[in-house]
Amino acid sequence: MASSEVGSRTILYAANEGQDEHSSGISAFAVDTASGALKPLGKVSAGGAGPCYVSVTGDATAAFCADYAGSAIASFKVNPDGTLTEPVDRISFKQPQFGHHGPNAARQDAPHPHSATVSPDNRFVVVNDLGNDNIVTFYIHPDTAQLGPPQINECRVKGCGPRHVVFHSNGRWVYGINELNSTIQHYLWNTTHRTADPEALLTEAEPAVSTLDPSYHGVNTAAELAISPDCNYLVASNRGENSLVVFHIDPVTGAPAFVQRISCGGKTPRMFTLDQTGRWVLCGNQDSSTITIFARDESTGQLSGPVQTVPLAMPQMVLFA
Repeated sequence: MASSEVGSRTILYAANEGQDEHSSGISAFAVDTASGALKPLGKVSAGGAGPCYVSVTGDATAAFCADYAGSAIASFKVNPDGTLTEPVDRISFKQPQFGHHGPNAARQDAPHPHSATVSPDNRFVVVNDLGNDNIVTFYIHPDTAQLGPPQINECRVKGCGPRHVVFHSNGRWVYGINELNSTIQHYLWNTTHRTADPEALLTEAEPAVSTLDPSYHGVNTAAELAISPDCNYLVASNRGENSLVVFHIDPVTGAPAFVQRISCGGKTPRMFTLDQTGRWVLCGNQDSSTITIFARDESTGQLSGPVQTVPLAMPQMVLFA
């Protein structure tokens, strides 16, 4: 899901995972800002099977979808009423230029784009390919929402399974969470400003840090990564260890350093989000069918709680719209 301000309305976009590319789509809803009620506006093709991630540019002119099962990404124009056009561009990651599958045969049997994150300047979309251990950047043509040639950044550690990235407000640092080896990677972000097909490059700044307690030896897949509103802290989630982990961001180097590990209060924390004030964290625990709410100390980044647990069947996404 993703939300965006289109004109005077708040629009919510949701990925609809179907059995194939014909039954999969992206739905748009108008959000009633008084009651929170949703009004369906329409649905378009996702451009592939198994859409798992939707994003929108900050100026609400284009949207993007990562199709995990379909090994593809798609781009869309945003209409003035907030609805989406049919896909204006679709790129299959099964093309040879996107590299080879990673060594994890069970999870890296094919390319698996897991997210499509728009850069803060709205010029690029960053795609994490869990299956091929790549992070691929595309220039966004502002008038058409079509994508420029791919710039492929190969992960140094094969089998890491890159899942999501977040940008620091300084526009220089990017943090990525790797699902399969449960690590966080700090990258440096560089772009060109030429008129024709600008390029973007991610460079690994230092060795990745683990999201797991050294004493934990069970099965785990890291899931979500978020940066605090003041950009001083990172929070990550672990499915298996069932924890939330806090890291401090060094203000000079950008390196993440461990601060705290706390139980998520449930099972399989697939997704969590910080509210806009940075005082609260809402965690969706998919396999315990709960949302747990944690208080957050803005000065230390540490979490306490859960202060409340709300039952909800298999939450997969938590979002403030």
